[in-house]
Amino acid sequence: MQVLVTGGAGFIGANFVQQTVRERPDVRVTVLDALTYAGDRSSLDAVADRVELVEGSITDAPLVDRLVGESDLVVHFAAESHNDNSLNDPSPFVQTNLVGTFTLLEAVRKHGVRFHHISTDEVYGDLPLDTPERFTPETPYNPSSPYSSTKAGSDLLVRAWVRSFGVQATISNCSNNYGPYQHIEKFIPRQVTNLIDGVRPRLYGAGLNVRDWIHVEDHNSAVWSIIEKGQVGETYLIGADGEASNLDVVRTLLEIFGRDADDFDHVTDRAGHDLRYAIDASRLRTELGWAPRYTDFREGLAATVDWYREHEAWWRGAKALTEAKYARSGQ
Repeated sequence: MQVLVTGGAGFIGANFVQQTVRERPDVRVTVLDALTYAGDRSSLDAVADRVELVEGSITDAPLVDRLVGESDLVVHFAAESHNDNSLNDPSPFVQTNLVGTFTLLEAVRKHGVRFHHISTDEVYGDLPLDTPERFTPETPYNPSSPYSSTKAGSDLLVRAWVRSFGVQATISNCSNNYGPYQHIEKFIPRQVTNLIDGVRPRLYGAGLNVRDWIHVEDHNSAVWSIIEKGQVGETYLIGADGEASNLDVVRTLLEIFGRDADDFDHVTDRAGHDLRYAIDASRLRTELGWAPRYTDFREGLAATVDWYREHEAWWRGAKALTEAKYARSGQ
């Protein structure tokens, strides 16, 4: 099988590529990645001899057409994904998440190639803090930011191309991923690298916002379950019952580092900050037989801390630039 992975040098995509190469020796992988600040070719060093990396944009129709025409499957990770950045400048999010997905859909439609679209639970908006309610595939879309609205739009494009043109596609909406190779602008890597540097973590507002965390390896094993066992045209939600408030995450990290539970700073909350995400992944478990490996969130966090300690060369170069950007916004 020849698989084209878009965004395969980014966080979740690079982990997917490495996992695929390790576990599926019959699969040949081509990565298409624009190698923006969030994509890093060194994230693929461990499998460089097994993977072809093509630097380019998913909005480049001739390039996309050629690569899709050589493939049996397209797994679409490529996205602009950082909420703070989308509030500062939404335009790259429209181009990549909407125009890029359209470009890919037209190519898989032309060549009759199977397509799996990676999306986010943020398309559903947020949930109250004090209810047992969870997102399901039937939850109405209610995005809160330029990022989540463009991801919602890309999901709807996929659904329309399935219905109108018979494209063989599936969609997955996942909860918050964590693990190796995540850019340090994101919440968990930023706190981990701050703690490695002896800097107090920083917490938006009161830290009561809740996210449903899943280790990236569990997310990617679920993606393969959907590709191999899922029904074309269907949407599957990926989660591991990992709800935790941002405050709980920071305090767990402080405990892992042997620091006091209140050794952190509050900063001004982000505009439009969603209250709570929670995934009902029962369909994935009952229909496809998938189950997560990392069922203990603290265990997964500790393994992630170990990775960042052992791979400082991977993230150190971006640290100063990232912190300078946050400092300019008082965060």
